[in-house]
Amino acid sequence: MSVGRIIETPDCVEEGATWLAEICPRMAYAMEQTGPLPLRRRPDGFAQLVSAIVSQQVSVASANAIWNRLKDAKLTGPRKIMWATDDDLRAVGLSRQKIRYARALAAARIDYKALRDVSNDDVVAILTEVSGIGVWTAEIYAMFSLGRADVIAPGDLALQEAARILYDLPDRPTDKQLRQMAEAWSPWRSVAARVLWAYYRVAKEREGIR
Repeated sequence: MSVGRIIETPDCVEEGATWLAEICPRMAYAMEQTGPLPLRRRPDGFAQLVSAIVSQQVSVASANAIWNRLKDAKLTGPRKIMWATDDDLRAVGLSRQKIRYARALAAARIDYKALRDVSNDDVVAILTEVSGIGVWTAEIYAMFSLGRADVIAPGDLALQEAARILYDLPDRPTDKQLRQMAEAWSPWRSVAARVLWAYYRVAKEREGIR
C-alpha cells in the first residue's frame, strides 16, 4: 500500500492549507486568525517516540522541561535507557509508568527505517504493539516524524477543543466523532490538524502540542 503524500517543506503545508481553505470556509477563517502554519517536521527514530511518551498527559511546558532534562542527561537512546537506573530516570522527571514505557520501547527494537515505507495503518499497528504507545502517540509520530499528509490524531484534546470552537459544536467531539469529521479533510488531514492546533493557540492562548 502506498504511504501517500509526504510533507517535507513549508510549501507542502501551504498546498494543503490552500486546498482546505477552498473546501471549508471555517478552515479558511481559522487560517486568517492564525497566519502561516508551522511545518512541524521532526526526525524519526527512537528518541522521537520517547519524546512522545514524555508528552503523554502532561502540559506542553512540563513535557518540554522533562525532555530537556533527558537530553542534558544524554538519556535519549535505547541503550542509555536500558542501562540507566530507575533513580536516574526519575531524577529527570519520568514517572514510574513512563519509565516502564521507555524501557519497553527500547526492548522492542523497532526497525524505524522500515516504518518509512509502510502504510499509515501499519505504522499505527506496529507501534501500538509496544506497551505505552497508544494510537495518539503512533499517529503523532506518523504525522511529524514520518511526514504523512493524511493522518490526524482525533484523540488529542486540543484538536477536539479547537474543533468544538471553530465549528460551533455544543460539546467537544469524541475521538470517533472527530475522526469522522476529518474524513472531509482527506487527503490533507495532517494539515487540518496543524490548522486546529494553531487555532487552539489563538482561541485558548496556550499551546496545544509540542
